Amino acid sequence: MVKLAFLFWLLIAAPVWAQGYAGLGTSAEGFAVPERGRTLSFPEDHGPHPEFRIEWWYLTATLKGEYGRDYGIQWTLFRSALAPEAPGALAKGWASPQIWMGHAAVTTPNSHHFAERLARGGIGQAGVTAAPFSAWIDDWQMRGSDFSALDVSARGTDFAYDLTLSADTPLVLHGDRGYSVKSADGQASYYYSQPAYRVSGKLKVDNRDIAVTGAGWLDREWSSQPLAEDQSGWDWFSLGFDSGDRLMGFRLRGARGDFTSGTWIGADGTVTSLEPGEFQAEPLATAEVEGRQIPVKWQVSLPGRGVDATVSAANENAWMGTSFSYWEGPVRISGSHTGRGYLEMTGYGESSPSEN
Repeated sequence: MVKLAFLFWLLIAAPVWAQGYAGLGTSAEGFAVPERGRTLSFPEDHGPHPEFRIEWWYLTATLKGEYGRDYGIQWTLFRSALAPEAPGALAKGWASPQIWMGHAAVTTPNSHHFAERLARGGIGQAGVTAAPFSAWIDDWQMRGSDFSALDVSARGTDFAYDLTLSADTPLVLHGDRGYSVKSADGQASYYYSQPAYRVSGKLKVDNRDIAVTGAGWLDREWSSQPLAEDQSGWDWFSLGFDSGDRLMGFRLRGARGDFTSGTWIGADGTVTSLEPGEFQAEPLATAEVEGRQIPVKWQVSLPGRGVDATVSAANENAWMGTSFSYWEGPVRISGSHTGRGYLEMTGYGESSPSEN
């Protein structure tokens, strides 16, 4: 019954998601919009922002198991609002306009496993608190005293993981102190990351328990209309180089041309925001994935930093066949720089909820 009720509300919300990928280019009338110059505040901003329309807590990690085998994991909690709310005046029960959606996945070189959870706000099934930090949907958990140490768990019908994350580097504020511009028209989001987690724990996949270690990257982002009206989707890269440097870059695809931006994170901790167009990403090869042509090999360039690298999917079939579908998986980096990372690609013929 709860699932049916959620799907009913999801269908009501469909116009919000209809233009651009997940409706992120539609009008945000009535909702708050990001403003340049706002100072992000922690731990408060680790929590939800119900006056904004959309928001996510987004973890990816590249891991190694026994015999050096590669794995990737994803844990994501999305919040979407049917109507704005003031932070201190949240509606309870089914009157809450907040919709929550969780995605979790494990990717191996030969298989991709994913699961989805759906919930309404106000009934305790899903939510986020800032201090101590806790994000949950059903029995999926991301918890810690703050963002420096987290315990993360999720499970589906054919996978599970329980991981511990720790980081001792500062949060990275993207764009102008966390104000991240997404189009030439000026649409923007608030966006920050912890890109330097050390990860350890266990996976269960292919009927085996596997001890793993590796590196994790957590993104926090919220807005109400982060895309321009003509933008249909994005290609987002989080790359960890063996040199210790890191690169976040995105390409937003639009009828008037692509918009790119990103952040360079030096091995010494120096953070440099990239100007629009400075980050370059061009597809080199595609593969048919779930009936769609998906770019699975890219040339990524950042001339000012000497980056001219090939980014290749570790598993071309890392398709998230969720309510709003997309490609998300680990990648390998070769060329001028080597390493591992994650790639997310949206808007490549995504299906509506009724098609899944």
